[in-house]
Amino acid sequence: MTLRFTILLVGLCWLLPAKAQDSLLTREDAVALALENNFGIQVARNQVEIAGNNASILNSGYLPTLTGQAGANYSRNDSRTEFPGQVDEEGNPLADVELNNAETQQYSGSLNLNYTLFDGMGRFYNYKSLKEQYRLSELQARETIENTVLQLFSVYFEVARLTENVNIFSEALRISRDRITRAEYAFEFGQNTKLDILNAQVDVTNDSINLLNARQQLANARRDLNVVMSRDLNEVFRVDTMIRFTPMPQVEGFIESAMENNVAILQTERNLAINEYDIKINRSGYLPTIGLSGSYGWNRSQNPPRIFGNFQAPGTNSISYNLALGASLTWNLFDGGGTTVRVKNARIAYENQELLQRQVELEVTRDIQNALAIYENRLEIFHIQEQNVLTNQNNFERSREQFQLGRITSIEFRQAQINLLNAQTNKNLAKYDAKLAELQLLQLTGQLLNLEF
Repeated sequence: MTLRFTILLVGLCWLLPAKAQDSLLTREDAVALALENNFGIQVARNQVEIAGNNASILNSGYLPTLTGQAGANYSRNDSRTEFPGQVDEEGNPLADVELNNAETQQYSGSLNLNYTLFDGMGRFYNYKSLKEQYRLSELQARETIENTVLQLFSVYFEVARLTENVNIFSEALRISRDRITRAEYAFEFGQNTKLDILNAQVDVTNDSINLLNARQQLANARRDLNVVMSRDLNEVFRVDTMIRFTPMPQVEGFIESAMENNVAILQTERNLAINEYDIKINRSGYLPTIGLSGSYGWNRSQNPPRIFGNFQAPGTNSISYNLALGASLTWNLFDGGGTTVRVKNARIAYENQELLQRQVELEVTRDIQNALAIYENRLEIFHIQEQNVLTNQNNFERSREQFQLGRITSIEFRQAQINLLNAQTNKNLAKYDAKLAELQLLQLTGQLLNLEF
């Protein structure tokens, strides 16, 4: 590879978007943006609003129903009445009687009120069930928010890790470029061969490629984070790379109260309450229903003249008002066994929900123990990697001194540099893996949304 191409590749690395280091996106800001803009969270909130509407008094059946009715009818008739073989008092045949344009108009209006006074407590338990369904929808929305926040942090930490990797590879490239300068000066003074310059150029090329790849991965990760926050994909920002771990005594306290706070267990409790109300709702079919009704009506009728024999009576107009009150009792003494079957099935569904609750509790206990073991393991790996970085840093500094004194070769120096690079990138990976494992554990204990990020 020519020196000109190497210089061009290095230049490209430094010309890649430096503006990506614009504004700082803190973890608190990222969470706030996701809670406000994330599409999944907005859908979950709408579902909660629907459940709230269903659980309102307007959907309870406790309010009466009031209906209004109105009607109008119009008709026009032409008629002719004949009297064959009939005569009047003087013996003359009776003349035909014609009635044309006989109009009939009828108008009516009424208000009808109906109220269920007692329905076997069915609507009472149904109202209670709707309230529980509303609480269940809140827990489902909370679960969606927790999953979204966890997804957000997994991407946020990936951006942070790649940001630190870019800095590490940038420093490695700076060191390799400095090696080229030193090798060229040494070659001019006859202290080394052209091979040292070529080795340095190869290392610059490799470091440049590593930096290019890291920056591309960082750009992709930023876009992934913008998707979670539902904002412009090309929004540029930098993230906070400082990690603070929750003290272990506090984590242990969260684990002790996990069964009271875990969202999956809380959902099974709400489902169990809903199934219990379903039994009572179906049992209400054994009891009677008592209803009240009332109506008020108005009628107006305009009638045309009418014919009686050979006599034509004049038309009439009539107006009437009506007020009615009533009560009813309906008792389904036997419905073919349908109510009994529904009650039995509701009880079986309740038993199934109890079994499901026990299963979820067992699974959550297992998941918490596994998550705690993973967290402790990753935290220990992080501490080991921290020490490994210190060791490799000391080794690299000593190797650089020896290399500058000409006591080790460029290959040995490069190996020390690669060892330091691997140690630093592995430490970054271990740090964010440990923090993500902590957040997964906090989610299982129901405390993910209760802590500062």
